[in-house]
Amino acid sequence: MGAGVSAKVETVTDGVRPARYVPETEPPQPRESVGSRTDAKKPSAKSNRLRETRIEKMMSKAELARRANLSVLTIDRVEKGLGCRMDTKRKILEALGLSLADRVRVFGEEE
Repeated sequence: MGAGVSAKVETVTDGVRPARYVPETEPPQPRESVGSRTDAKKPSAKSNRLRETRIEKMMSKAELARRANLSVLTIDRVEKGLGCRMDTKRKILEALGLSLADRVRVFGEEE
């Protein structure tokens, strides 16, 4: 019985795998992504002073998110200039200890 098992193992391990066929052509060019994330951010990104204001108040993104009851990801997106709801802006302003009149100074003019 032992000889039969070892013979099977030897035949499996002794087998040679065929070489992978690689055609002799030019390597494929990298495709340009139509809807990549970086392309999507550029048209809708608006500059704002949220990051500068947060740093002036000596507050981390995590602290601001906790005080505003928002996620750190939301704070990061708003700082990058992506759009957000008016309620989100209100929460951020209140968490920074600013009045609603400071909205234009922090977030810029609305369209």
